[in-house]
Amino acid sequence: MEAVVIVIIVVAILAFLGAAASVRVVQQFENGIVFRFGQVQREGRLRPGAVRRPGLTFIVPIMERMQKVSQQTVTMNVPAQEGITQDNVSVRVDAVVYIRVIDPVKAIVNVQNYGYAVSQIGQTSLRSVIGQTDMQELLGEREKINARLRRIMDEITDAPWGIRIERVEIKDVSLPEGMKRSMARQAEAERERRARIITADGEFQASKRLAAAAEIMSQDPAALQLRMLQTVVEVSAEKNSTLVMPLPVEILRFFDKMSGGTAEAGRPAERTDLRERLAKAEEDLALAAEQPSTLESPQDVPPVIGLDAPGSKSTPKSESRGASEGEPEGASKGGKRGSEEAREVSGPAGAGETPPGLEAGERPPAHPLDGPAQRQPGQPAEPPADRES
Repeated sequence: MEAVVIVIIVVAILAFLGAAASVRVVQQFENGIVFRFGQVQREGRLRPGAVRRPGLTFIVPIMERMQKVSQQTVTMNVPAQEGITQDNVSVRVDAVVYIRVIDPVKAIVNVQNYGYAVSQIGQTSLRSVIGQTDMQELLGEREKINARLRRIMDEITDAPWGIRIERVEIKDVSLPEGMKRSMARQAEAERERRARIITADGEFQASKRLAAAAEIMSQDPAALQLRMLQTVVEVSAEKNSTLVMPLPVEILRFFDKMSGGTAEAGRPAERTDLRERLAKAEEDLALAAEQPSTLESPQDVPPVIGLDAPGSKSTPKSESRGASEGEPEGASKGGKRGSEEAREVSGPAGAGETPPGLEAGERPPAHPLDGPAQRQPGQPAEPPADRES
């Protein structure tokens, strides 16, 4: 009886150990692949298939073995690859690949280590794409390059390996130092060009506005004065500012007109004064020529009347006649001055020399400013010569 109890206890222990060994737990993000005697278990009527879904599952100990495969998206770094672009620029590019297992049986059976295999495919595909792309496209159109990389890798890994390439991203593009400096200069020149274009456009628009404003202000001079006053107010509002006010243009024009009018008004007065003096001198000469007189000596030649200084008074005819009789002293002085002028023109009396160009006994012509010419007794008086005013 005791032997039977011992056998039952041993069988129960073995059954418990066997049940514990056959129980497997599959996580929500995993799939289980069951191998029976090294082969993928086929799905039958009384047994499940090779792929076990998440949850509690059982396998036959010693006969079956289960391998779990993650269904999560896995991130894989592609090592940096050096290559030469289509325009012969040496670059260094690295990338990152996002993969996911969609067929766990193929991922386990068809490839030994699908993670390492995908990494190698990513490196070769990246070098191939670099050689088919120029530098500008590599720097500015990364979305196209990412899509091309994903398409190339997905064609290799999807059908045979059961791995889907969800996304490929280029992380960094390293350029040589000389190329970086060249690109920096090019970018700076481009920015300067744009800045100049914007500045020129702004100046053009401002000049058009200023021209329109100037045309409007030119129609109303008061607007210019208001604008000047506004500028003065703005400048005076600043601290420690020295304000220099220019004279308005209207005031300068007023003074210019006044000075021009005064000069033009003075010139006719001077011309009128000169005409009056000349006309008076002609009248005096005509009166002196009509009166018969005999000059006893050159000192009796009367002075030129009317051509003296503008403020001097002419000597009356009675005083001229009284000078010969020796009455007023002032008249005799005037006669002496007239005699000296006549002597300077006609030469000293009684010299007895004939001027060059004249025959003996011929008198030289009288100077226009010497007064009436001397005539001999019994000689008729000559009419006075016409003078141009």
